[in-house]
Amino acid sequence: MGRVFVVGYAYGWHSGYSFCLYEDLTYLSNFYCKTPQKLSMYSWYGSVRLYHFRVPEDSVLVCWHLTVTRGSGSSCGNHNISIYIRSGAPPVINPIDTAFPNETAFLLAYNLTASISSGQNTTIFNVSNPEPGDWFIAAHLPKDNGKIEQKGFSSMCSYFFQPQMFVRRVIDMPILESKAPLLQTVSSPEKPAFLKFFVPDYSTHLIFHVWGCSTEGVEGADCPLIITVGSTSLQPFSVRTVNCTGMTSCAVRLLTPPWETWIRITVESIYVNLTTTFSVSANLTVGCKPKSVGLIGDFLAKLNTNSNCVSGANNSAVVGNTTMSGNTSLMLEPFGNECLRTYSVFKEELDVVSVQFSVIGGPNLIVLTQAPTLIPLDLTSFADTGGTLNLHLKLNQTNMTNGNVSVVACLAAKSPFLALNTTQSCRTAFSQGYSLNLNVTSPKAALRLPFPEAAMWYLTLQVLCPDNASDCANVSSTVMTSVYLSACIDECGTYGECRLLRSYSYLYASCVCKAGWSGWGCTDGSTAQTYARQLVAALLLTLSNLSFIPPIIVALHRCYFAEASVYLFTMFFSTFYHACDQPGVTVMCIMDYDTLQYCDFLGSLTSIWVTILCMSRFKDIYKYTLFMLGALIIAMSMQLDRRGMWNMLGPILFALLVMVLAWVYRGVKRRQCYPTTWKRWVFFLIPGIAIAIIGLCVYVFTETDENYFYTHSIWHIMVASSVVFLLPPREYQKEPWGCSRKFCGYQICKNEKEELYTVT
Repeated sequence: MGRVFVVGYAYGWHSGYSFCLYEDLTYLSNFYCKTPQKLSMYSWYGSVRLYHFRVPEDSVLVCWHLTVTRGSGSSCGNHNISIYIRSGAPPVINPIDTAFPNETAFLLAYNLTASISSGQNTTIFNVSNPEPGDWFIAAHLPKDNGKIEQKGFSSMCSYFFQPQMFVRRVIDMPILESKAPLLQTVSSPEKPAFLKFFVPDYSTHLIFHVWGCSTEGVEGADCPLIITVGSTSLQPFSVRTVNCTGMTSCAVRLLTPPWETWIRITVESIYVNLTTTFSVSANLTVGCKPKSVGLIGDFLAKLNTNSNCVSGANNSAVVGNTTMSGNTSLMLEPFGNECLRTYSVFKEELDVVSVQFSVIGGPNLIVLTQAPTLIPLDLTSFADTGGTLNLHLKLNQTNMTNGNVSVVACLAAKSPFLALNTTQSCRTAFSQGYSLNLNVTSPKAALRLPFPEAAMWYLTLQVLCPDNASDCANVSSTVMTSVYLSACIDECGTYGECRLLRSYSYLYASCVCKAGWSGWGCTDGSTAQTYARQLVAALLLTLSNLSFIPPIIVALHRCYFAEASVYLFTMFFSTFYHACDQPGVTVMCIMDYDTLQYCDFLGSLTSIWVTILCMSRFKDIYKYTLFMLGALIIAMSMQLDRRGMWNMLGPILFALLVMVLAWVYRGVKRRQCYPTTWKRWVFFLIPGIAIAIIGLCVYVFTETDENYFYTHSIWHIMVASSVVFLLPPREYQKEPWGCSRKFCGYQICKNEKEELYTVT
């Protein structure tokens, strides 16, 4: 934290009102840093690295150092890193230009690109007068090329991203009060004037007025000032700027300013190193406030209207000599005039990023022409910003006779939009609202907001007549409202899966799409796979496992029963694993997906293990001991990391080493090459090894998301075919389909007449 600078105050009287002259403000510095994270190629929102920062109150400058570090190696190229910054919620991004679901409203986050051509690149990004509160930074590499990288077989270059935040804030910022002018000085660029003003609920108009300017060394009463009202959030309309140059006074007018919040006023001079003195005042109009009914009033009555939040349906509470029974139904806040009708809302947290808003007294709202109907929605917690805000409206009942009469709704953050109309957008002082329209021909409307900003949201509704207001003087409508926060849009539909993501302690949700579908809600079918394509992929990946039938038959014919059992196990679980692993609708899972995947990986590696050991031609006692020991070790390694290179190569290389040593031992002992015949090498070993190597190359180097269904099927066929060639011939003393005459020192005798087996 930085050191405290000089601070000084001067108080006095001027022109009949009090003023406070701040000669120097006290600035402090704060520094924040996040741990570097490895960047990924973009394929869905889970590929993004998300960071959360909190900007302190009264911060006047934020400087982000965005550092990208590239690893060393021949595979490291020049990449453009996409970086997104947003205030209040995670960034809404669309780097691959996919379509959003219908009825979805969004503003894409501010983004910048960082190019890296050497070991490290640092981008500095400054924000003056930042919005206090939660800020989010996201980063990712360019779009994924679809190449399936087998772990350990590819040398991918690593890119790491680390954001750092440096904050400059004022600890003694002057507070401007309504109708209480202040005398201020400004000297750009080092000493701008900062003030803040608190706006209470139900404020309708706010005017900031600057006058009485005097600049040292400059004649005249013009105000060489630039006034900025609001805090920067990198979104449209977040600040209001007025240039007062050439005017003796100027004003900034805000209609329905943000409620229950501090507004920043920044004043800068167009002159450099010249001091300008000026007066500033604020005039706030608060209207439509509810009537005061005392400390308790109707609070308990409203509490008891929702039986879910109290135990029992017939609750009552006694306050003094007054009893509030549980069957009271009171919905509206008492209001002193007809300018605003406010409903109370019950917020129920159902799960992570899952919230239900219920209007007390029922979902049906009475909407009139005389005054807007207001519903406040509390989303101030940043934990509520990681999902999707859903709004559904339905016109249930109305006495509309004119076809032009409609119910107009506006959803806005920070402050409600009270001047509803049918022609203009519902934009408030510092944010863009979202409008909906209901009438007898279109009685339903819906709106979805991904990653809503952490703020108070307000839904206003009113019956409007665009032609003649007298036509709908007595028109009223009943509108059913449904407002809730869900993790994903429509649970990502048929071709998507909603996943909960975590960045440090922050939880958010996103859709991961399959079968070629894309978009925020997996509704963009521009690159979707057809049903026929999905069916062909499923059939190829499953039926290609039937190529293990020939190895099973050959193993049984040569009396390799343990090996045949392993091949049968592999064929069964690989078939049903790929039937369950399909991305579209052609899916069949006979058990848990993770179990099927584990058994598939276990069977595949064990099949290679037993085949190589079988080629070593050990005695049965040694062979089956190695079989069992290897199977246990493989089972453990697959549980640790199924896709680890050495977890797969370790047992295979060990088995190859054992086989080579066994062959060398036999060759030295017999003084000839082993296997002894050239036919065995030419017609079996060399073709089998070649087929296995080709299959391995297809598996490691050629698989992509697009060709996976046939390249992986080729891998199945190649591996199974190589086993047919590599399995050694049966021992000379064994008959086809027969058993060993001796087993563990005991002789097995067969009674041909009675078909009985006895052990002697």
